[in-house]
Amino acid sequence: MKQKLLLIVLSCAVSLGRAEQIGIYQQGTVVRMQMDECVFAHRGFMATMSGQQMQMAPDLCPEYTLVSQKVVYVIVGTSSNQLIPLADVVDFRLRKNELAVRLDDARHESRFNIKEMILRSEWDLIQKHIDNELSAPPRGGEDILSTRSRN
Repeated sequence: MKQKLLLIVLSCAVSLGRAEQIGIYQQGTVVRMQMDECVFAHRGFMATMSGQQMQMAPDLCPEYTLVSQKVVYVIVGTSSNQLIPLADVVDFRLRKNELAVRLDDARHESRFNIKEMILRSEWDLIQKHIDNELSAPPRGGEDILSTRSRN
């Protein structure tokens, strides 16, 4: 009886350890991508902030905005070949200080450094403000045109 109980406890412990290793996946949508200098990959944060200059040709890395249900992440790839299709729903999980992204049920995960995080509700307010500013008519533009037409 004790052996069976020990076997059950061991199998539960192994399955819990395996579940933590796998992680729980969340879903998000990639809404923006731009290529930027690879700060994290080559020099690191501290070297960049201290002003040390390395004599290397700048390598460009992809920077994505990933929108999930509660949080919006800005993530940076470690090399220029880490590409994610735009407007694609991806599975991701947080792993240590990185975000691991899995595309199309692939067995391999791509790891990205997290550059920024913001709550989804705050991000929605910022996006609404940007949209309002872009759709508003320009201020003071009519005065310039009216003074030029008078001359």
